[in-house]
Amino acid sequence: MDQPKIERMLRLLKLLTANNRYTISDLANRLQTSDRTIYRYIDSFREAGFVIKKQGDITRIDKSSPYFKDISQLVHFTEEEAYILKSAIENIDENNLLKQNLKRKLYSVYNYKILAETVVKGKNAENVNHLIDAMENEQQVVLENYSSANSKNVRNRIVEPFGFT
Repeated sequence: MDQPKIERMLRLLKLLTANNRYTISDLANRLQTSDRTIYRYIDSFREAGFVIKKQGDITRIDKSSPYFKDISQLVHFTEEEAYILKSAIENIDENNLLKQNLKRKLYSVYNYKILAETVVKGKNAENVNHLIDAMENEQQVVLENYSSANSKNVRNRIVEPFGFT
């Protein structure tokens, strides 16, 4: 299974367990995929033992599903909540290690563009934004003068980024 597919399935799982009301088309738009792909992912969840409930056009994972309690206990913020939390974190002293860790955790889960400016500053911000664009467009980028940690060689390197950790 490829990394982008796993990421989309996890994001869908998060959306289906949140207290939101999404149609299949809403979910497809949020994940930038087709309605048919959403149906396939939901079928995979059903095969894994999740109970899928549909009320009208709204699809959700039922709270009686196995694993629901485990998933629902994960920290989840809407993008709006994450943005407010990011703003609050910005008021913490810049040298505070907890601040940096919190920003990185938010960045790894939520919209890259909303949170990108909190993780890096200066010349690296532009590079990060180029990588974000490449991920969204599923494109390759050239890392100029890339310094390999293993070989210590410095050279241009073509990569296809898929996520930040």
